[in-house]
Amino acid sequence: MNATASYTIAVRALCEFTAKQGDLDLRFTPTPTAQEGIEGHAIVTSRRDDGYEREVGLSGHFGPLHVRGRADGYDPRQNQLEEIKTYRGDLSRQPANHRILHWAQLKVYGHLLCSARELPAVRLALVYFDIGTQKETVLTEEADAASLRAFFEDQCGRFVAWAEQELAHRAARDEQLRSLRFPHAGFRPGQRELAEAMYKASARGCSLLAQAPTGIGKSIGSIFPMLKASAEHGLDKIFFLAAKTSGRSMALGAVETIKRSAPLLPLRALELAAKSTACENPDKACHGESCPLAQGFYDRLPDARAAALQQPMLDRASVREVALAHQVCPYYLQSELVRWADVVVGDYNYYFDISAMLYSLTQMNGWKVGVLADEAHNMVSRARKMYSAEMDHVRLRVLRKTAPDALHKPLDRVHRQWSALEKAQEAEYASHTELPEKFMATLQTACTEIGDYMAEHPAWFDADILDFYFNALLFGRLAESFGEHSLFDIEKSDGGRGAAAGRVNSLLCIRNILPAPFLKQRFEAAHAVALFSATLSPWNYYADTLGMPADTAWVDVASPFDAQQLQVHIASHISTRYQHRERSLAPIAALMGEQYQRQPGNYLAFFSSFDYMEKAADLFAARHPDVPLWRQERRMDETARDAFLARFHEGGEGIGFAVLGGSFGEGIDLPGDRLIGAFIATLGLPQINPVNEQIKARMETAFGAGYDYTYLYPGLQKVVQAAGRVIRTTSDRGTVHLIDDRFGRPEVQALLPAWWQVGAP
Repeated sequence: MNATASYTIAVRALCEFTAKQGDLDLRFTPTPTAQEGIEGHAIVTSRRDDGYEREVGLSGHFGPLHVRGRADGYDPRQNQLEEIKTYRGDLSRQPANHRILHWAQLKVYGHLLCSARELPAVRLALVYFDIGTQKETVLTEEADAASLRAFFEDQCGRFVAWAEQELAHRAARDEQLRSLRFPHAGFRPGQRELAEAMYKASARGCSLLAQAPTGIGKSIGSIFPMLKASAEHGLDKIFFLAAKTSGRSMALGAVETIKRSAPLLPLRALELAAKSTACENPDKACHGESCPLAQGFYDRLPDARAAALQQPMLDRASVREVALAHQVCPYYLQSELVRWADVVVGDYNYYFDISAMLYSLTQMNGWKVGVLADEAHNMVSRARKMYSAEMDHVRLRVLRKTAPDALHKPLDRVHRQWSALEKAQEAEYASHTELPEKFMATLQTACTEIGDYMAEHPAWFDADILDFYFNALLFGRLAESFGEHSLFDIEKSDGGRGAAAGRVNSLLCIRNILPAPFLKQRFEAAHAVALFSATLSPWNYYADTLGMPADTAWVDVASPFDAQQLQVHIASHISTRYQHRERSLAPIAALMGEQYQRQPGNYLAFFSSFDYMEKAADLFAARHPDVPLWRQERRMDETARDAFLARFHEGGEGIGFAVLGGSFGEGIDLPGDRLIGAFIATLGLPQINPVNEQIKARMETAFGAGYDYTYLYPGLQKVVQAAGRVIRTTSDRGTVHLIDDRFGRPEVQALLPAWWQVGAP
């Protein structure tokens, strides 16, 4: 290994590696929100003298290690170095291993301070600030420079062998990546253009919007150039993010293909599974007194971590196998492995969500990352959901009956304030520019008391109350940043699931409309972010709503398909508007029957709703009983979805009826004659309702394009995605019927793929 090689690590990351011990225990940590933590730090430091130094940058070396971080504060007059921790509740309930970790961080900072300023000694102060009472508990310890140096060297000594291993891994990885060749004999049409755009975006350190057609191999066409960029541009990690399991599976497959083509490449690829799927004991709480896989987690972690990194691929199954072999939690083992992975594959939320793990680790460790977001046409709707929260009064009423006695009062107070909101509102729906202060205050108090109760009763577990608790925490956190980018609305209804007959129920929602203010910092934190999909037109819609940087590059990759492959027809004599749907059914059935008679085979027919779809299927079945048909059902599970798709076999015949924007409108691959055509009886426009009209008004104010940004662009994106199921390879042939007169409008046709030649039936 190069003697000058240096491994940079944050103080917190060093101590988490060396000083964490005992059980995994989440009971004490989640109570204060991030904003409360920031405000708590500010309150504490504002109480200090004028000479007090805040956010003191410190660093030091030990062998190949470069350790850096920012101490919370230093008072030169008292020679006191402070580490500030916010909490809520009873400090005596703090797990011992949390306190040990806090002291370790403070002692490392103490050494770095003494070394930098040539101090013979320093007073160390752990300052615990209670968010609720605004009181400080200060624990102090006098420490001389020699003892702090010994502690620092001991911590570094525990880590240095691992650091040298990681430096060797990085050097070997980058050496192999520099000579890495594309794993196939050649690029597919359009694939090289996409790969070059990805690499150039990394070279410039900018974001990229790439519209790239289906079938060119976007997964490997994006991962390969970003791996090359890792060596050339000094990237620490690549995050490949996708909206669906199929996209993540394709990314893992692309990595495996690259590794097979370069057997000497020591590339670590990790799949992140959702907690709901990775948890082995969903009926138990995440601490050692409840779950055996949390008990002694940090004591067994080193061996589990070492074993995991010997695996050729860290997919969900491999991580689970290692975790159970070492009796540790698979979900939290995968979270630890992120630090040592080169490529991390997961859902969008791991980087873009309000509490995104990958983003937090990137910030804490100063990683230089490349972020790839597949099927990015989903990003706007997904990001809105990430920064929205909804609460159902029915659920609270049920909880009040089943909750422990100690929680009845706080939940009753929330219920009373909620009922007052319902009584004050006459209309079924109302949006508000401000949040209800009394309700939010009682909700925060209830969260505190639930958190305290969990700490006092470690063996207690109630999934419904925990769901309410975490949802209420999210509601409170979003309230801290509430502004023009969001709405607060109340939707009333009579009764509801679990409600008594005639009782008024309501949904409260903090509803994000414009994700841009939240996502802007996510783009800034990455070295390069590439969003790619077959449908990203118009590019300014995505750039505006997602908050992409001003220097974002745009590439529209030429399609490998040509107009001869796909016949696109417009049924301009039919209107699918809501008021015309009943009389549209007969001509739609006739059009479908004529097409099927001309060319029997497998078709998909898309409609705007289940009700519309079912009426169309009933009429078609009555008029064409000889044509096999099958239907998408409401709330289909994975087995039912697979059975639906299995009907589209080679040489098959029939029509599958589905809802546009559902499970079968994107992300399915039916090449060849498994699918030879599609009927799309809708523009896919979102419903006109009070919420969408509020979004339209905000989009008009922000961008001067309220209708387009709310209805037209999202609708046409679904149409193009659904039509894209027909042509999957350069040898496919097929037909698409766009059923509605509005498809003939120039502004609508301008949003369709350029390679289509649109004509009448």
